[in-house]
Amino acid sequence: MKLTATEIKAAKAKEKAYKISDGGGMYLEIFPNGTKSWRLKYRIGGKEKRVVFGVYPTVTLAEARTKRDEAKKILAAGGDPGQEKQLEKQAKFMAVSNSFERLALEWHEHKRSNWSAGYARDILEYLKKDIFPFIGHRAITDIKPAEMLAVLRKMEQRGVLDKLKKTRQACRQIFTYAVITGRADNNPVVDLACALKAPKQKHFPHLLTDQIPGFLRALNDCSGSLITRNATRLLMLTGLRTIELRASEWADIDFEKGIWNIPAERMKMRRPHIVPITNQVKKLLEEVHQLTGRGKYVFPGRNDAGKPMSEASINQVIKRIGYDRKATGHGFRHTMSTILHEQGYNTAWIETQLAHADKNSIRGTYNHAQYLDGRREMLQWYADYMDSLERGGNLVHCSFGKAG
Repeated sequence: MKLTATEIKAAKAKEKAYKISDGGGMYLEIFPNGTKSWRLKYRIGGKEKRVVFGVYPTVTLAEARTKRDEAKKILAAGGDPGQEKQLEKQAKFMAVSNSFERLALEWHEHKRSNWSAGYARDILEYLKKDIFPFIGHRAITDIKPAEMLAVLRKMEQRGVLDKLKKTRQACRQIFTYAVITGRADNNPVVDLACALKAPKQKHFPHLLTDQIPGFLRALNDCSGSLITRNATRLLMLTGLRTIELRASEWADIDFEKGIWNIPAERMKMRRPHIVPITNQVKKLLEEVHQLTGRGKYVFPGRNDAGKPMSEASINQVIKRIGYDRKATGHGFRHTMSTILHEQGYNTAWIETQLAHADKNSIRGTYNHAQYLDGRREMLQWYADYMDSLERGGNLVHCSFGKAG
């Protein structure tokens, strides 16, 4: 006998669960806590099985009967409605767990230990702002190249080409991660670079050889802080990135062994870096040590010694001596690379000194140690050459006793 809405509402909870039938194997089970659950009893191969359709009143009587009819059709076709429901449930779960956003966050968590905090923050911000709102909810297996192109072109239209490049690269890595971990079959971002505008290559302002003598003399005559003046010279003589120098601690300096250790967490490539200390670098550091040696940082902040020197300090010195837009802290690396390559030094020594990436991390670590003596010789030549230029020496590169 079929149930009515009135009978269902009137059914009250009892001490034990009980059932009221609607026919065709479907019944409503009322539990002691008052829950009313629609279920269907059926047999496959002589074995009794059950499938749950949902809870009343979320699933109404009419909806439950529709589900029963659909289940009967599956049974008539030789299928198992319980198994079909499980597959449907699994598909829904996969659609959520396999969404682009979930995979992207998993990839980001996996990778961020190898990145600086700032880079990790930027990548996540780009994804949250420009990617997740459009395809974050989509199953990663359903996203096609044309859809990815349309999303990335929104950034292209805003003109944020640097961010676009980083975001596109991140998306490509996310899909690669999904393929490798078995959550996707292909990468729709692989060939998109040719369909998007590339950012213009940036060249940091840097000193040409004939500008170095005037710059060094102006720096020497500058009335500013000795700490920032020496920091500027040290950037020129070591090839360090500005942040690597500014955040250096006295514990990193080993005067006895003549090396300056930069730990991995402060390096762009997240590998420790060793800088040979030349005679000139040692003298500059000793002068600074008299002023800041009791503190943690070699170059402490002017207003807070518990923090490193500000990013703007060195560029302010450069601007004060009249070289604004002609030189930058990062540009000194370009100048060093140009001069040392022209002088004929081993490219591997130069690249290692500038801490450029070595695609083979094992080889990179080995070379770092192997090239230390060569880099010490190279940097001493470079420091002597800078001294010669400041004193008015010939701009033509001289050997200064350089080994052939």
